[in-house]
Amino acid sequence: MTSDGFDSYPGLEGLEPPAWTLLRTAVRRVSIPAGEAVFRAGAPCAGYVLVISGSVRVQMVAESGREIVLYRVEDGQTCILTTACLMASEDYAADAVAETDVDAALLGAADFHRLLAESAAFRGFVFESYGARLADLMALIDEVAFRRIDVRLAEFLIGNRDDQDRLHITHQELAVELGSAREVVSRQLKEFERRGWVGLGRGQIHLTDVGALTEFIAAVVQ
Repeated sequence: MTSDGFDSYPGLEGLEPPAWTLLRTAVRRVSIPAGEAVFRAGAPCAGYVLVISGSVRVQMVAESGREIVLYRVEDGQTCILTTACLMASEDYAADAVAETDVDAALLGAADFHRLLAESAAFRGFVFESYGARLADLMALIDEVAFRRIDVRLAEFLIGNRDDQDRLHITHQELAVELGSAREVVSRQLKEFERRGWVGLGRGQIHLTDVGALTEFIAAVVQ
């Protein structure tokens, strides 16, 4: 398994020998440079993607131009949208971009459906992966629809800061991560700056009072 790169997918260890043979024979290794599109909304689904290493960002863009990051596919993960498109024979409804150089294995649609039909272990792997990612997506919907943007912003800043309490990110990129408008995020950051919790620079945010941000979150969510 290690030579194929599937050691990052422990859920595949139970595959029956014929299924293993088909999987190893049918998959095609692909390398995707950072910044390159993995798929685009409206494009047909080429196959089942298993990310061996790297990170793929899946996002939706509304007609207004507003963007939201749905999830990321990283080492040992599969793409819920790709799975849904394959099972429903539909085109992609979102875009995916390689955030880093990506090494992946691509299983063609016909072989995917064959394995799904013939291997109970492969079906279990696909549906377990699908269910786990669907739960993540439902959590995102709950976040965007029902939680305050100021709290979500504070949590993101704390959770993604480096060891110097800084984030190298633009207001637009933050808005995409949070599923909000840039103007809303900028206004909230200005408020945090006014309170002395952050310092704002070009493409950079410095958390000047992590404790105050933490206390703010605790006070709102309790």
